[in-house]
Formats: sequence, structure tokens, C-alpha cells
Amino acid sequence: MYPKRTMNEHEARKTPVFAAVERGGRVVATVIPDSRDTHRHVREFVLPRSVVYTDDWKGYMPLRDAYKHRRINHSAKIYVSGDVHTQTIEGFFGNMKTGIRGAHHSISRKWLQGYLNEWTWRYNHRDDGRAMFLTLIHRGASTEIV
Repeated sequence: MYPKRTMNEHEARKTPVFAAVERGGRVVATVIPDSRDTHRHVREFVLPRSVVYTDDWKGYMPLRDAYKHRRINHSAKIYVSGDVHTQTIEGFFGNMKTGIRGAHHSISRKWLQGYLNEWTWRYNHRDDGRAMFLTLIHRGASTEIV
């Protein structure tokens, strides 16, 4: 029998990631040093006066000063209330995690940003008119700065 891990050991193995998605639009995702700084990353990527939708994690509380902040109470097992939900970003992470588990099983912190970049690129090009591989080859061969 394996020894049961404590919550602190489990949390110590996790790497915090910040991600934000426009409703129906693009996603950004980056590894961050500390999840307590999430509100600073929101300010970096999200325009003031935007509506920000989050779950009920207390670390998002500082956002209410700079944004119209709508929260969904996942603690009470509420996942959608009218137009308030976090399903879009959760879908992104679900696809990414399924892809990683299916092909790689797990990844280290060292390479996490590279995988975030790959899955962000895939998400942001999901509706392109041509195959992703052709888009990637074109971007790689182009001298344009994008």
C-alpha cells in the first residue's frame, strides 16, 4: 500500500499556471511563480473595464477593484448561472490535459511552458481555414514578424 500524500505535498508538486480566454476568442496561458499573484497577470492581459468571469477562489477578490467581476460558486456545485461560467477555459485545460495524458502521460515543470504554448497555439488556430500543419509550416518559413 502506498502512503497517503498530505495536501501540502500534493500542492508542492503543482505548478501554478495563469490562463485567460476571450469568450469565443483567443487564449493566453503562462506558468507563473506564485498563484497568489494571479490578479497581477489578469491586469497584464485583460483590459480595464472588461468583464472578468472566475470561479469562487478567494485569490480573485482583488479583481473586483479594477474589473466588473462575475463569479460562479463552484464550491456550492454551481457551474453555470445565466451567462456566468468558466466552461470555456476549463474546456481548454481539459483538452490540453487529455492530450498530454494520451501522448506523454505527464510532463515536468521544466517543459510545461512549451506545452502551454503548443496547446494555446492549437486553440487559437482551431478555426483556421487550412490545416494546422500547413499554417505552422507557413509561419516557420515566413520572414514576417508576427
